[in-house]
Amino acid sequence: MSSLKPFSKLPGLNTANILLVESEEQFQQSLADALVEETSVTVNVRLAKSLPLPLENEESRPRIDLVVFIINLTSELSFQSADASLKYLDPGYFLGKVCFLVTNARNASVPTERLDTVRKLAAALHCPLLFAEDQTPDDVTNATERLLTILKVAAGLVPLATALYLSNLTQCTVPLDIDQPSFD
Repeated sequence: MSSLKPFSKLPGLNTANILLVESEEQFQQSLADALVEETSVTVNVRLAKSLPLPLENEESRPRIDLVVFIINLTSELSFQSADASLKYLDPGYFLGKVCFLVTNARNASVPTERLDTVRKLAAALHCPLLFAEDQTPDDVTNATERLLTILKVAAGLVPLATALYLSNLTQCTVPLDIDQPSFD
């Protein structure tokens, strides 16, 4: 199994390719359906439970412009799968072509340590961290709009904007006191 490389293939004209990685596939399909409805550019969506991708169809696979790891905070398996998949990405992807999409952050049963761990991971990799809910169609639409903005820049479809520049503007930062004990 090989790592996914961002610049190994030529881009398509007025086309953006996104890879959605989610171990549980709860939010993945509804998000994919909403993304392909975009009319200003052609959006090709690829779905995966985890990385690495199989070698069988590597020749026909288009260049992936953005890799989105969907992490459901109510599931420890979701985070572990995303974390394990990161090693199969070429380091070039971390120059603005990876983001994390977190769901169920508002759920009261989610341990705060899990959210802190995801924030630390996104900050360490200098990747955007988006929060989204998947309960209603409006929630899916909001997540789709945010992902499309990042995808268009990552695919080079926005003049005078680069994925690295956008990544610097949207990267997750962790407050210095996150590791300090709370005195509440």
